[in-house]
Amino acid sequence: MTDTPHDNTTEPEHTPEPAGATRRSVIATLGGATLGVAALGLTAAQATAATDRSTADRPAAGLAACVLTPEQTEGPYYLNLETVRKNITEGKAGVPLTLRVTVVDTATCFPLPNTAVDIWHCDALGVYSGYVAGGSTPDTTFLRGVQLTDSSGVAEFTTIYPGWYVGRALHIHVKTHVGGTVSNGTYHGGHVSHTGQLYFPETYNTKVAALTPYRNNRATRTLNARDGIYRNGGSSTVLTVSQVGNDLGQGVTGTVVLGIDPAATP
Repeated sequence: MTDTPHDNTTEPEHTPEPAGATRRSVIATLGGATLGVAALGLTAAQATAATDRSTADRPAAGLAACVLTPEQTEGPYYLNLETVRKNITEGKAGVPLTLRVTVVDTATCFPLPNTAVDIWHCDALGVYSGYVAGGSTPDTTFLRGVQLTDSSGVAEFTTIYPGWYVGRALHIHVKTHVGGTVSNGTYHGGHVSHTGQLYFPETYNTKVAALTPYRNNRATRTLNARDGIYRNGGSSTVLTVSQVGNDLGQGVTGTVVLGIDPAATP
């Protein structure tokens, strides 16, 4: 497939079906362990120790991790390849990105190991693999892959900072799959427990857009705040980005926490 600028097909800006108040609210908080202290006759020191033990293994701050991450549209460019691999670049040029996704069970605030994290995104010029002029041509697979979370709930990918196309802010698509298995390098079975999108801070977007090959992208760049899909919950999945070295071209690391209900089938 020839890497040409995107054909300007845009993803539908529709509102996902409401998931209910309990699915968008805080399920557990760090303070819960100290409730009823007086009734149990515990000292303040005992209560603090109990709280520390109950939260020691939970992700940073707890509160953010215990909120269900909003669902967002899958978009038109998903391919059910389910190829398990860490490095998904396939030689694509761009700012190197180490992406770390932590998956957490919102019912317990604890990490979810062995959860499949499935990501896909466009290249620096706004092109998705497997598609030409809006049609599926699964002869290319760049910037698509699956990783299983480790014992800490973390899945890590080696990829590039995505580009953009008309109507959309810079983003990475993500699904989580639960209950499947891996054989012959492919993830099989299970069910999808979350579909969403990850975004980037505009300060980094602007800097990256000035670099090669991104500056060859002729599509008008849409800011996060002007992206209709981002406005429907995208602020909760903006990556925390840090630069690897003194030169942005050396790469960045992006981290995010996804709070999911592993039993859900949204």
